[in-house]
Amino acid sequence: MEMASLPLTFSAPSARQPRLPRRFLPLTASAKLLQARWKGGQRKAGGRRIFLYAATADASAAEALAELERKKHDLLRAVQDTGRGLVATVDQRSTIEEALICVEGYSAGSGVDLAKLDGTWRLVYTSASDVLILFEAAARLPFLEVGQIYQKFECRDRSDGGIVRNVVRWSISNILEEQEGATLLVSANFSLRSKRNIYLQFEEAAIENIHISEELQALVAPAILPRTFLSLQILQFFRTFRAQFPLRSSGSQSPAGLYYLSYLDRDMLLGRAVGGGGVFVFTKAQPLA
Repeated sequence: MEMASLPLTFSAPSARQPRLPRRFLPLTASAKLLQARWKGGQRKAGGRRIFLYAATADASAAEALAELERKKHDLLRAVQDTGRGLVATVDQRSTIEEALICVEGYSAGSGVDLAKLDGTWRLVYTSASDVLILFEAAARLPFLEVGQIYQKFECRDRSDGGIVRNVVRWSISNILEEQEGATLLVSANFSLRSKRNIYLQFEEAAIENIHISEELQALVAPAILPRTFLSLQILQFFRTFRAQFPLRSSGSQSPAGLYYLSYLDRDMLLGRAVGGGGVFVFTKAQPLA
């Protein structure tokens, strides 16, 4: 990499230490790393030393950030046209895995920032069989639609864990509204087990937010007829319906799993289910209503 001319300061041998002009700064850790890669490196000639401007380190950091954004873009481009993983070919899966590893390398050694994790994340790709089976069912059953899938983390102001809610939007053609006619909600508590591993304990599943289609509403309460008390009660029942299913039976432990958060920043979350359960690619989404 071609470097700009570097400012030099010279000092004659003296018992007193030379006083550095303010515009020069000693080498920071980033600047030292940059110098090690530059063939000139850090050179000494008698009392002469080379100092890099602080701006050089800033430029290096900006270049690294731009490279990271390119790697993230490559990953998102690789998962396109895979049906969130359902129709990914062997070659596509290989390309996606390579792109994943490239992005994951930028967070090696750092811990999970729960403040960044807090919020809603939209699934754009997975290889997990327990999620792909939902997409397969929708592909085979013409009346079933699977819409957006989210993970909603609630861990702001926490240092040891929090709550995660898996949100699946789904619908049944002509009965419920398209894509978001109903919501399947699976809630779990999670705790930090290491820098990047979280332990999930699933507590409850629920079906809620039922929105019936206009066709069904017209059947229950035709617009040309006065709405009766019974028809209004039926419509209200659908609006307020919520079915809960506890996932922990009395005297037994709830289903659990270990989840490795391999990368996290302000707009991307990558995870791996420990034990070969698949990979997940999420992007930041707006808060759910």
